[in-house]
Amino acid sequence: MRYDKGHKEATRQRILETAAARFRGEGIASVGVANLMGDIGLTQGGFYNHFESKDDLAREAVGLGWQGTYERLSKALHDPVRGGIEGVINSYLSASHRDNVAQGCVAAALAPEIARGPAVVRKEFSERAERVIGLLADALPRTLKPKQRRATAMAVFSTLVGTLSLARAVDDPEVSEQMLASGRKAALSLVESAG
Repeated sequence: MRYDKGHKEATRQRILETAAARFRGEGIASVGVANLMGDIGLTQGGFYNHFESKDDLAREAVGLGWQGTYERLSKALHDPVRGGIEGVINSYLSASHRDNVAQGCVAAALAPEIARGPAVVRKEFSERAERVIGLLADALPRTLKPKQRRATAMAVFSTLVGTLSLARAVDDPEVSEQMLASGRKAALSLVESAG
């Protein structure tokens, strides 16, 4: 049975979206191609009609995950009521973000695994991280020099990612909430002390 081109593109997108969520939720190494394809009702052999390898899929899934993070942070930044850099910090270090690993930030979910992964995936991760850092830097006061805005954005984002990772890892819900609150305070303090 022949399918039109739109069907192939839609199938590829389903594979990519499923992989992006499963990789964040379970880890790249934990998700096998056969199980992933089975999740969407396809066979493992069909995978290679869409991607050259699992590394190729991981690279694109990481990019898709970063795109979602960028869009969520941009939305929080431009929220007319709770926006600005404080809105980004509060949104990122929220209980809902902590509890939704599969749809959350790829950095908090996968950074340690990607650090040990293939160069092609690390390159995609790095390029997309730079874009998010740029978004945060642009949200900082223009009274700061560009290098200072970038350094502050890197410190804030590193604080957000580390805080979220730890808040997800601890087994005590109260400690997790305290970590989120402390991380929000620390990130805001970095912004305030910069300018």
